[in-house]
Amino acid sequence: MQTDFTLAQLADPDIAEANKILRSCVHCGFCTATCPTYVLLGDELDSPRGRIYLIKDMLENDRPAGPQEVKHIDRCLSCLSCMSTCPSGVHYMHLVDHARTHIQRTYRRPFLDRVLRKALAMLLPYPGRFRLALAGAWFARPLAPLAGNLMGGRLKAMLALAPRRVPPRSNLDRSGVFAAEGVRKARVALLAGCAQRVLDPEINDATIRLLTRVGVEVVVPPAAGCCGSLTHHMGMEQEAHASVRANVDAWTAEIEGDGLDAIIVNTSGCGTTVKDYGFMLRDDAAYAGKAAKVAGLTKDITEFLDGFGVPAPTIVTGHRVTYHSACSMQHGQKIKALPQSLLRTLGFEVRDVPESHLCCGSAGTYNLLQPKIATRLRDRKVENISATTPQIIAAGNIGCLTQISAGIEATGQTVPAVHTVQLIDWATGGPMPSALASRSSEAA
Repeated sequence: MQTDFTLAQLADPDIAEANKILRSCVHCGFCTATCPTYVLLGDELDSPRGRIYLIKDMLENDRPAGPQEVKHIDRCLSCLSCMSTCPSGVHYMHLVDHARTHIQRTYRRPFLDRVLRKALAMLLPYPGRFRLALAGAWFARPLAPLAGNLMGGRLKAMLALAPRRVPPRSNLDRSGVFAAEGVRKARVALLAGCAQRVLDPEINDATIRLLTRVGVEVVVPPAAGCCGSLTHHMGMEQEAHASVRANVDAWTAEIEGDGLDAIIVNTSGCGTTVKDYGFMLRDDAAYAGKAAKVAGLTKDITEFLDGFGVPAPTIVTGHRVTYHSACSMQHGQKIKALPQSLLRTLGFEVRDVPESHLCCGSAGTYNLLQPKIATRLRDRKVENISATTPQIIAAGNIGCLTQISAGIEATGQTVPAVHTVQLIDWATGGPMPSALASRSSEAA
């Protein structure tokens, strides 16, 4: 694609990067076939190619974002399916991230939209605040049908997604060092996360139990918090980079102290972001090197286990597990067959989802900000999952698990959705995940 930036514009490193990405696009259109919003809506501007043209025009003309750019870029899920399809290697993720930052800087959203986005940025990355917000949402949840189309259906969507019960905090939900059982074979840091530790603390519990059981010391630094992806994908660069720097500082202290063999992330959306820390802080002289080192050490929990090894199963369940590959896992981190392989090795009968490349509609805060499109994608995903007749649904991302569980419940089904690491932990000596145990007791 030909571009026409001035030399003055290209002096800006972000514009120079955008120019490089734009020039790599040959506008072949392969991306349209795998873009969820284009598949649903059939609008060229809701395809990666269409959005690229909008971004190019906006940046080349050095003008503020307008309603058209905002509408179609907001509709992008950042699922990155286009990046898996693109034959030219267009780094669409970095381009759309830059466009979102430009929108945040130059476009004044309607009042209620600004309030909602600010509220999400102030609540979701902070477990204590998020827990309180969910407690309030629990009381308001019965009123969800009355919300109608208020705020474009967003209030109704938020109340409907609020869990019926907020799990109690786990005894393992704390910072500190969790000693390896037996001889220490490795030392890792675990990103405890933000929303996940509130919505399903069992995921971190299973991760810590499993790692320590196989001889890995796990450290959760007190200064590490949200990975920054929630604010990053809303274009809030300052807030996102503050989270990134805090995590880089926390993990660098461990690297320079007792050392780290890896930084473990068990939420694939967060993993995609942490692995991009080096790019995000590339122009920060004080942090560029440290951020790149952190990114290089980061591994998804299944990625780490594949290299480190898992023990032989202590039980053979034979359960039919339908594995949903989160977009951030298969497209963002390029981890495609590994989780299924681990589960099969441990005795599970693993089935893949038809149209597995299409997003479930969760996409961070997308299902809250674009509930109508998100619900259509969710229902399509649940229909494809149901066609595989699963006994268990597994995924490596809390957002997907929450979204799919809501869709399963809407159909009247009772298939439990759990994190991949919970199944690995259970098969190798850990407890049965509570979501499975409750279904077993109901069946009995």
